[in-house]
Amino acid sequence: MKATRREKHERASRFGRNGGNRTVRYAVVGLGYISQAAVLPAFAHATENSQLTALVSDDPVKLRELAKKYHIDRTYSYEEYDDCLSSAAIDAVYIALPNNMHREYAVRAARAGVHVLCEKPMAITEKDCEQMFDAADHNGVRLMIAYRLHFDEANLKAVAIVQSGTLGEPRIFSSLFTMQVEDGNIRLNKELGGGTLYDIGIYCINAARYLFQDEPTEVFAFSANNGEKRFREVDEMTGALLRFPGERLVTFTSSFGAADLSFYRVIGTKGDLLVERAYSYSKERQHILTVDGKTKRVSFPKRDQFAPQLLYFSTCIMRDKHPEPSGAEGLIDVQIIRALYRSAEIGKPVKLHLPERKKRPTITQEIKRPAVKKPTLVRAKGPRPKSS
Repeated sequence: MKATRREKHERASRFGRNGGNRTVRYAVVGLGYISQAAVLPAFAHATENSQLTALVSDDPVKLRELAKKYHIDRTYSYEEYDDCLSSAAIDAVYIALPNNMHREYAVRAARAGVHVLCEKPMAITEKDCEQMFDAADHNGVRLMIAYRLHFDEANLKAVAIVQSGTLGEPRIFSSLFTMQVEDGNIRLNKELGGGTLYDIGIYCINAARYLFQDEPTEVFAFSANNGEKRFREVDEMTGALLRFPGERLVTFTSSFGAADLSFYRVIGTKGDLLVERAYSYSKERQHILTVDGKTKRVSFPKRDQFAPQLLYFSTCIMRDKHPEPSGAEGLIDVQIIRALYRSAEIGKPVKLHLPERKKRPTITQEIKRPAVKKPTLVRAKGPRPKSS
């Protein structure tokens, strides 16, 4: 379904410079764990310019109970998605569906003239990413990938430290992101776009890119599997080595079969920066900066990392600006992920020829909002076993 020229004009006119509407109306598409635990509560911290207007799900119980909880009177099944897009009641969608559904639902929204904020990974293939990018461009809508850490104080200050020269010349990046994932979780379903690199390895990849402010030229990976039934379709863990211009090296391991751990370390010629719990949105983070043998520790409190995305994206829509992180950013990470899995399959390094990125996250994108209270979930649960 394509929006008519009149419908696109009506949506665009809502945000005109001369007294246009200052609130972007969102439909959240997909009501799984991340939507319920983080996205839906975030709207309470983004009321300046963002409004939760509609819910889309194939689960009538979720629709009924969450609509009541958040005072939403517009709910749609997946079969009614086009009705939602054409209703003139929304301006944007937040897509929080399984990875293999991102492309279809983003393209349909773009063709209807509706802006798209999509969870990462952008999609599971380069072709899908390109179709999303092209649909947004052709229909004049904004497309942003939900890299929440591009607005997070701890990570943006890490970028500032590395780029300031405090560490000397940054030479090495190393990271671990591991957790236990319960059997049956969608992250373990290959058809739905599961796998450690798509789900958590992408954080390590993206962090290396924004800290080094560059793109890898070659990657090498090993995947491992301990034989447990839950890992019958995807990797239990993958270890990666990435070569960056300037003879810099990146190493990381992502795992669905190990204890919870999340950190990265940047080592330069004069010092190093360790960021503990770097990728978490539910825990306090910490910088441990060591230069000339002197160590300084700085803690960053837990905050709402999803409201800043809404605030920023809504501002981009209203000001008709291209967002950072864009679809181009999401595509590059998917290209790297695919190359890493290819390398693990063939047992050889894979060379990359990635486009140069001029737009990177900087401290100017920092947005602080208080942490959300843990909500009661409706027919949804996180990836970790209860005992972990």
